[in-house]
Amino acid sequence: MSQPFSQEDLSEAEEVDFEVGKEDWNVYHLKDGTTLKVKLVLTSVRRLKKYNPDGTPVYAIASANIVRAVNVPKELRLKKEDRRPQTYV
Repeated sequence: MSQPFSQEDLSEAEEVDFEVGKEDWNVYHLKDGTTLKVKLVLTSVRRLKKYNPDGTPVYAIASANIVRAVNVPKELRLKKEDRRPQTYV
């Protein structure tokens, strides 16, 4: 489907239960030496009353991205005395 769906499309959509089959981490090696691990976690699925050109139904999903930085080089880390709780927007 080439056009985004509307609020009306979402309000008419049917909630579909699901089971997790597999949730793998994607791994990215950054030029600064850090390794990022990223995983998309599905939180809900709705089947719209719209169809793709091949006849398959269109689904809308809600998800969360989980990001972990591993193998961070020591020179990029804050010194212990400079650490304080961070607030993220």
